[in-house]
Amino acid sequence: MDDQELANLLKDLESDRVERKACLSSEAKTKIRQAICALANDLPNHGKPGIVFLGVNDDGTCANLPITDELLLNLANIRSEGKILPFPVLRIGKYHLDGCELAVVLVEPADAPPLRLDGRTYVRVGPTSVVASAEEERRLSEKRRFKDLPFDIRPLAVASLDDLDLNTFQREYLTSALAPEVLAENQRSLNDQLIALRFLTPEPNSCPTHLGILVVGKEPRQFVPGFYIQFVRFDGRELASSIRDQKEIGGSLANLLRYTDEVLQANIATATNIETGSVEIKHPDYPIVALRQLVRNAVMHRSYEGTYAPVRIYWFEDRIEIQSPGGLFGQVNRENFGRGAVIDYRNPHLAEAMKNLGYVQRFGIGIPIAQQELEKNGNPPAEFLLENTYTWAVVRRRA
Repeated sequence: MDDQELANLLKDLESDRVERKACLSSEAKTKIRQAICALANDLPNHGKPGIVFLGVNDDGTCANLPITDELLLNLANIRSEGKILPFPVLRIGKYHLDGCELAVVLVEPADAPPLRLDGRTYVRVGPTSVVASAEEERRLSEKRRFKDLPFDIRPLAVASLDDLDLNTFQREYLTSALAPEVLAENQRSLNDQLIALRFLTPEPNSCPTHLGILVVGKEPRQFVPGFYIQFVRFDGRELASSIRDQKEIGGSLANLLRYTDEVLQANIATATNIETGSVEIKHPDYPIVALRQLVRNAVMHRSYEGTYAPVRIYWFEDRIEIQSPGGLFGQVNRENFGRGAVIDYRNPHLAEAMKNLGYVQRFGIGIPIAQQELEKNGNPPAEFLLENTYTWAVVRRRA
């Protein structure tokens, strides 16, 4: 989009592709999030980017807002803060238009609408953003294009509605994915709910997506053979050491993560010291928070295509190794890996489901949190081996 087209849109006060804000106050940031969600959903089907202009008044006049690097970073963080799911595609920059310095956010139309902000779907009605009606959500679902979409929301034609645990979907997932008032007003059929949350493809030939099978499938491994965690506890420091315990942890997403947390906690040894003043100090050999972050990262970011390999947790006498099938993805490379500044998602809708279920609080900070917890507990930093076909994390035992 060139400067002239941006200038024309800036002057068009009635456009449903444009949001204007004078500053980045807390209230304005909330409105910007709503606008980004609505513009990405592109209900009018423009097929063109929507624009948020920051530093301009509602009447199109310049607000003389200083456009700093900090302000641009604040705007960029909207993508990854986890309020809008799945992640919108944004381009952010500083522009000079008609003598005014502005921050401009270009919002690409989503390939897999609807996007939701805090469990609510927003659409544009004229120059404002509003919560979508049930009919508008249905229209958004019908817009999805399955060509070149991520693995997690591609159709799984060999599966049927009978392969989904509908009780779990209604009892656990719906209540976590949608805002309470949206659920209270929800008059849609079960099929429409599944379609809206990308667990089924749109009608007339609805079938489960990979996401539906992974999150609420009765037997996910029947369709995605690598969707499990192999846990092996060794008595020594080598693969040839005798095996103390081994498990294959499977099931739907929530069950897999819940049982893995229990296995990790059960294997952590805690030493107790009595310090001066008879204060009891407990020292786990590994911090559970760090292990959870690394395992959940492995489940979220791994490749499920072209491999039947599981996520592997090998627990040795002196270390834990966590191996995830699939190398680095998208914008992430060896230089920026694990820093949180650059994030990308091979399975963005699976990541959304993990956040909805409470297993992710904020995106892009799993590895920094793990490293922080290791340091606090007295463990060395986690080490990473980054290859084309797998990612390997090594956590050393606390001395």
